[in-house]
Amino acid sequence: MSSIKNIENFYFVGIGGIGMSALARYFNLQGKKVFGYDKTPSEITNKLISEGITIQYKDDVSLIPEIIQENENTLIVCTPAIPKNNKILIWLNAKQYTITKRSELLGEISKNSICLAVAGTHGKTTTSAILGHLLASCNMPVTAFLGGVTENYNSNLIYKGSEIMVVEADEFDRSFLHLKPNIACITSMDADHLDIYGTTSELENTFVEFSKLVPDSNNLLFKKGLPLKGKTVSATETADFEARNVRIEDGSYVFDLKTPSEEIKNLRFHLPGRHNMFNAVTALGMAILAGSPTDCLPKALQDFKGVKRRFSYKIKTEDLVLIDDYAHHPTEIDALYQAVTEMYPQNEKLIVFQPHLFSRTKDFGNEFAKSLSRFDEVMLLEIYPAREEPIEGISSQWLLDKIENKNKKIVTKEDLSREIKKSNCKIKLMVGAGDIGVEVESVIKYLKDED
Repeated sequence: MSSIKNIENFYFVGIGGIGMSALARYFNLQGKKVFGYDKTPSEITNKLISEGITIQYKDDVSLIPEIIQENENTLIVCTPAIPKNNKILIWLNAKQYTITKRSELLGEISKNSICLAVAGTHGKTTTSAILGHLLASCNMPVTAFLGGVTENYNSNLIYKGSEIMVVEADEFDRSFLHLKPNIACITSMDADHLDIYGTTSELENTFVEFSKLVPDSNNLLFKKGLPLKGKTVSATETADFEARNVRIEDGSYVFDLKTPSEEIKNLRFHLPGRHNMFNAVTALGMAILAGSPTDCLPKALQDFKGVKRRFSYKIKTEDLVLIDDYAHHPTEIDALYQAVTEMYPQNEKLIVFQPHLFSRTKDFGNEFAKSLSRFDEVMLLEIYPAREEPIEGISSQWLLDKIENKNKKIVTKEDLSREIKKSNCKIKLMVGAGDIGVEVESVIKYLKDED
């Protein structure tokens, strides 16, 4: 790959993806000419266009901007989510353009900066967002590429300088092995992406391989109990970086942070759930390792508002609470249940879940059923396929049959608002990593209009 600094034109195939759009924003802010293709318009692509980026929605080679077709001083960035029969991608390959994966580009961008890499099968986006916010609020020269839109910045990019880069180290297709992290964390190593790795042990081995990319093991933070070398993190027990004296005041966590060298008192954190408390402790630890002054961290943490679709309150009244969340793995659903139960112990809870990927549903069917059965009422949308073809015998009905809960049903998107309205549960959660988030606004409107 030529030096990124010398490349003037960028074309993103799949520019509407959350990770791709952050990179597009970054290069646009750098004064580069940025273009892209995506299958459908979205809130993200509309925002990119408003920022001056040109986007086409038809898989039509003739619509590629002329400056890109000339293939001079141009880099193509592609996401693995683009199907191999995409006409634009086929044409670009035939014309021998320089094509790079998003993860490779992240590695290239961050290699001349202090790279803070956030890895783990859960918690990457929230931890990265907290970390980026802490550093930015403490006036550190940071750019953070995020896998979600932060409430504080209404963006998936925090851009306050380039000496420090915060990146999500994605384990999907071993992408994170392209990075050169100076400081890193591993929040979890639970089985996932078995369509890529085959076995849990192979996934774990790859995380260990990633951990060895950090030159100094003292700069690797990881959840206590994982088979790694470095500094441990916990929100519930003794560790190198731990939360102590945890209590809930006015719906927020208040705690003390113990580090290997000091203790920071009375930190306040507004996101619910012990998993989010762990994410906060991890982010605080990484910020301290990166040289952040500790006196500014309490206010920075208190000011963090969260990430969209991570326990996002959409309606919050005396009679009704509607929460939107990205959880798509049994462990994440368990964490969601813990959080919502801690906040609303007396109220019945409905979960509307859209399974994500046929392979993940198949691999964790029993675990999903156990996690979902804990809620008072369960509704399932059909499986969101993303990049996959159907697997025979695997469906939402197959999963529903495993759920040990009498109050369960399959719902269609057409009936979704009406079925949610009919539920007697005060707490209603819309959950999943597919397109269920797109349905949230119409559900909100229906619930409010019918009141």
